Formats: sequence, structure tokens, C-alpha cells
Amino acid sequence: MNPANHNNFTVKFANVNGTGSSSANKLFMKSIFRMGIPVVAKNYFPSNIQGLPTWYEVRVSEHGYLAPSGEINIMVAMNAQTYEKDIKEIVPGGYLIYDSTWPRKELMIRKDVTVLGVPLAQMCNENFDTARARTLMKNTAYVGVLAALLEIEMEVIEQLFLDSFSSKVELVDLNKKALQLGFDYAQSNFSCPASFTTKRIDKTDGYIMIDGNTAAALGCLYAGATVGAWYPITPSTSLMDSFLRYCKQYRIDEETGKNNYIIIQAEDELAAIGMALGAGWNGARSFTPTSGPGISLMSELLGYGYYAEIPTVVFNVQRTGPSTGMPTRTQQADILSCAYASHGDTKHVCLYPANPEETFEFSKTAFDLAEQLQTPVIVLTDLDIGMNDWMIKELQWDNKYQPERGKVLGAKKLEEIEEFHRYLDKDGDGIPYRTIPGTHPKGSYFTRGSGHNELGGYTEDGEEYKSVMDRLLVKWESAKNSVPNPIIDCTKSNDHAIVSIGSCDDAIREARDILGTKGILVNYLRVTAFPFSTEIEKFLAAHKRIFVVEQNRDGQLYKLLQIESSVKQETLESIRIYDGIPLYAHMIVDEIEKRIKESKA
Repeated sequence: MNPANHNNFTVKFANVNGTGSSSANKLFMKSIFRMGIPVVAKNYFPSNIQGLPTWYEVRVSEHGYLAPSGEINIMVAMNAQTYEKDIKEIVPGGYLIYDSTWPRKELMIRKDVTVLGVPLAQMCNENFDTARARTLMKNTAYVGVLAALLEIEMEVIEQLFLDSFSSKVELVDLNKKALQLGFDYAQSNFSCPASFTTKRIDKTDGYIMIDGNTAAALGCLYAGATVGAWYPITPSTSLMDSFLRYCKQYRIDEETGKNNYIIIQAEDELAAIGMALGAGWNGARSFTPTSGPGISLMSELLGYGYYAEIPTVVFNVQRTGPSTGMPTRTQQADILSCAYASHGDTKHVCLYPANPEETFEFSKTAFDLAEQLQTPVIVLTDLDIGMNDWMIKELQWDNKYQPERGKVLGAKKLEEIEEFHRYLDKDGDGIPYRTIPGTHPKGSYFTRGSGHNELGGYTEDGEEYKSVMDRLLVKWESAKNSVPNPIIDCTKSNDHAIVSIGSCDDAIREARDILGTKGILVNYLRVTAFPFSTEIEKFLAAHKRIFVVEQNRDGQLYKLLQIESSVKQETLESIRIYDGIPLYAHMIVDEIEKRIKESKA
């Protein structure tokens, strides 16, 4: 047995959507996590309800690398339709596990791969009474096979059954039986353990498994959000589902039993952003979750929110476009459409978390920024962050946190002043004072998406219009000092650097380690917000060759840096990966190596 294979391998499950495999695959992943071993899972699922191929990929990495490896060591091939494709993905020396109830043709078996047939359907038909149980328990049975091969602790898996089905004893018993069937078959028929194994360590203490949409919902709750409006769209729908679930737990008045929240499913995305803006104008912390097609529909009212200076938060869980695109694949293709959403001269504050931990933190930050800057703030995650389970540090909840409401005039202050003007900048930071409707008669004003002057009055005078637009640019400059700082990792002073964004982070960190073993040292900056801070400007100026890595066809971050920074254009090189699959390190390593070699030739 190769010690290097302890806690260092990737398992991929090839299933049919709608067969209940998701629960079993997550069970496998969570059992390894509970053994203290860093693990990450990626779910590749179709956009229909059931019947089409789905894959679930689990990387086990003792070193803590949390991007996909790009190498499949073990394939659990449960879908006859994709079998031929699936077997080709396995690296030499790997394993293929399949349901031998239906034997495979010899030509579909690789000589450099260990093929293990398990009569899963036959076993379940013989041991379970109902058709549903026979279908579902096949999945649990192959987890038992893997437990025997990989030396996963059975007690850990059985405890997960208890945690998952505590109120349904019959399900616990069924799953235990199926697990044991698979385990016993592997022990009796195969050489166990396999060349890849698990071994308990303690590298997951203080960590949890959570998806980004759930983390965002918790961030909204933490920030004090009480109004959510949305139109369902993959992959953001579960964000509002999670928020509703938490509101039912924590947003109920203990004395009256009344809801201290409002969640509205609108007729479309345009209505949803209108409701969110209306709530924000009225002083509530409001938000709407969506994806790229929703941003397209919301653009007009996002411009209204920018110009009328109304706080709200938009979560864009990005997916593959254009048009409907591939709704269940990940991408970072809305960077430009969010930055400049709407017609006319518009710039929106955008935040770019890299994982669910930052999604939670940036959710809170987004609400604070929206009120401080009096503007919509867009949080851009993606399907990979939003819908996949990630291993992150335990979320920090500070009960002393108080929302930062910004420049809001209360009744006492309004009583003291002679006159209130909504769009007048008194402090030189471009941010005027606002009032909450109903606070005091002196605080009333017209909210205008049409031309208005600094006093809030209607105007078509060019100079008055220009004055307001120029002030919004002053506010934009103030925002640079308020948004999260970029994440910078400079191991050594050198000319080469990588600049990236969002969920590319884990793959880039691993790629830098690999490049370092080859004598290629690169510094790293991850953009966390737009507008760009002075730290980004300094980093760009300090490097002669900068690889901009992102997940879209057109190099949107690359172009945004060209437009919005003073970077020398010739120093930037665009690396674009946009197949809808989360990045893995070798994609980046191979491309950077190739380009450096070409430049030396």
C-alpha cells in the first residue's frame, strides 16, 4: 500500500438524476469529514427533474486542497448511459465499481484499472420488500462497499444515519442493513483495503460543511434583514428557502406569535427588485436573490436605485449564460453586467466572496454598505459556491453586532434643523442625509428616478443634473474606502502575479504551490469588491506580468481592470476557463507554464 494514497484521492459517482443518490453521496462525503479529513464535494446535475445523468465528485485531501483535483481515482459507475464516458475518466491504477447485476462487455473494461463488480440491484431485490427501498438502498450499499475498500469507520456512517433520520427509526434500520450488505460483499470478494484509504486525523476541528446559499441566508438573518422578495431561479432559490426556514425559527415575536419578517414570491424579477427597493426606501433591510437572467430584468430598477439612492441588497448566484445557457453549471459571467447594470452612467458596488464563509461575512457587509452608501449593493457568488457543500471555519456570530444605518436623520434632529434637502452633500463625501418615511413632516421628500437637483426638486437643467451626477462620483470614491480590502499573498518580491476573483481561489492557491515546486513563483491578489481600492492599484503597478484568471469567455475581470484602474495594459494577460465546471489547479498551472515557455522561446 502506498502511504501517499492515505487521505489523498478523488471519488466520482455517476448516477441517474432522481434515484435518491444525492443523500448517499453526501453521506459518503460527510463520513470522511467526520474522520477529521479535509474534503470537498462538487455536484454536477442536470436542469431537468429526473432521468438524466448526474455526477457527484468528492476530493479527499489531507493537505487541505479544496478545489477539484482533475483526476478520478475511483469511479462508482451506476449509470449505464454514461458508463463508456465514465470509465475513460479514471486515471491508470484507479478503480471502477459498477452494478454487476447487469454485466459489462469486455470491450468496456480497461486493463489499467481495477474493475469491481457488485450485484447491487440483485442484493437489494433479495433483501428489501418495496420498489422504492430497492432503488434507494442500492446507493447506501455502494457506500458500504467504499467503506470496506477505503477503511471508512462504519460507526461514523451509522451515527450519520441517526443524525439524519432520528425521527424515522425504520429508515435508520434500512440504511444500516444496506450499508452492511455492501460492506460484507466487498470484504468477502475483494482485496480490502484498496490502494487508496482513509485514516483518521484531526484537520477538521473547528470546521463545518455548508453551502453558500445557506451561509448567505444566515448572513441576511445576522445583518437584520426582514424583507425578502424574489422570483425562483436556479441556482439562487435555495437562498430564500433557507432564509424562510431561519425566519420561522428566529423571526417570530415571542409574545404575540406574529412574524417579524416578510417574504414575497413576486411575479417576476422586475417586481422582486421593485419590492426590495420599496422596503429599503421605507427603512427595512431588504434583499432579493437571483441569477444572471434576473439581473438582466432587474437592470432598469437597479439604475433607479442608484440614481434615487435607495439601499437594498441583490444576491447574484451566477450560472452559465448567455440566455438560459446551462442553468446548473457554474460561471463568473455577470461581472460586467452587475458593475454597470442599467442604462446611462451607472456604477454599482459589488462584492465577490470566494467561499461560503466569506458569503456569510459579505452578506452582513453588503447590508451595512447599502445603508452607508445609500445604494443597491450586489453580492456575486456562483453556482459552485451557492449550491455545493464546502468545508469552512465555523461561522462567527457576534451578539454585540449593530447594523450601521449610515446618515439617517431621526425625529429629534429633523426638529432641530431649519430645512431638509434629500440630495444635498453637506460633508463632502458625496453621501447626503436621508430620512425614513413617517419620521417627521420635515423629513418628507420626493424620490425621483427622473432628473432632480440637489434639493430633490424635478429638473431638466443640464447643470443641476450634472451636479448630482458628479456628486455620485464623489460617493463612488468614498466607497473605495468602505468596501472589503483585496486578499493579497506575496511570498516573495517578483515580477509575476495572478489576479483573480471569487471561487477561483482554492484552485489558484493549489496552483501556486505546484508552480513553486517547478521554480515559478507568482504573487497573488484576489479582488473582493468593486470599486477597486488603492491596494489593487499598488499591486498592479508592482508587477510586470499579471495573469488574470476567471471563469468566463470574454475576460470580464480583465476588462474591468483595464477600464477602472490605471494598470499598464501590456502587463495584463487573460486566462479564461468557462466550461461550467469548477476550476482545478492544473488548468491554471498548464496555462501559465505554457505562456512562460513561449515568452522565453
